[in-house]
Amino acid sequence: MDQPVMLVTGAGSGIGAATAEVAARRGWQVVVCGRRREPLEAVAARTGAVVRVVDVTAPGAVEELVVSVVAELGRLDSVVANAGVMAVGSVVDTEPDDWDAVLRTNLTSVYLLARAAVPHLVAASGTFVGVSSIAALRSSTGAAAYSVSKAGLISLVQGIARDFGPEGLRANVICPGWVRTEMADGEMAEFGQPFGLGVEEAYAAATGLVPMRRAADPLEVATAIEWLAGAESSYVTGAALVVDGGTIIVDGGTVAFDYDLKPRAS
Repeated sequence: MDQPVMLVTGAGSGIGAATAEVAARRGWQVVVCGRRREPLEAVAARTGAVVRVVDVTAPGAVEELVVSVVAELGRLDSVVANAGVMAVGSVVDTEPDDWDAVLRTNLTSVYLLARAAVPHLVAASGTFVGVSSIAALRSSTGAAAYSVSKAGLISLVQGIARDFGPEGLRANVICPGWVRTEMADGEMAEFGQPFGLGVEEAYAAATGLVPMRRAADPLEVATAIEWLAGAESSYVTGAALVVDGGTIIVDGGTVAFDYDLKPRAS
């Protein structure tokens, strides 16, 4: 078949679902992957995507996923590694089981996916896109496991770019700031509850110092992902593209010149 094939993990909602929608509109045959069938089927109904219910932390399942996609569709041109989880806590507060779960989902799963997919992507002169976070680039409060997993993801994907660039494979990472997803909504509810803030008020508080004063819509991030996956970014590899409304350009040492800041008491 002539239609390029994109595999998106964590595609049942949020950034993954939005990526499937953008990619389908731009001519990709999309394969959506996740643990929950119902939301994947909903995405497929909107996009014409092929559904695969897979636990991407299971090595055998990931290998079987890639083999089945190539067998059914005849090719694999791009992989978007988007599956991820969050655990709140410093290194002291994070339990070993939670640490292992975050690293397994956010980092080891990307290794497993790359290990299975890279030979097919090389054959297609294709692309690999990892979904990281600005938490990989700036220290976040109480997010030790998450930040480490997302920083490791950047290094992993840049290693893919370095090792397989000579064979025609491009590999990049996108680093979003706050994006209005199910996971972020849950974090906002948890953050706002002690202060009597609803989800909308919590988003406003969390993005008050963001130059664009808001969180991203998932489609805004998905559009950047599809650009990295497609031919328009043909000389971009090993990049960590920040899509954060300007969040990380804010200098913590000078915000007091513009704002009267007080620490929150929880």
